[in-house]
Amino acid sequence: MASQSQGIQQLLQAEKRAAEKVSEARKRKNRRLKQAKEEAQAEIEQYRLQREKEFKAKEAAVGHWDPVAVAALKWRRRPRRR
Repeated sequence: MASQSQGIQQLLQAEKRAAEKVSEARKRKNRRLKQAKEEAQAEIEQYRLQREKEFKAKEAAVGHWDPVAVAALKWRRRPRRR
């Protein structure tokens, strides 16, 4: 009877270790996802700033007196939907 109880205890301990490993893996996955999201947001912001700078340079080159050209630049600046 004692060996049976010992076997059950070993199984319970193994189950607990397995649950801890799964929990740690989930935590690592969530950290990686959060980091990837932050990196993507930073890249998007950098791209947005670059495009805004290009737009302002084109706008300055065209001049503010030509509303048709400015409107055309703004229209081309709009993000395309996929």
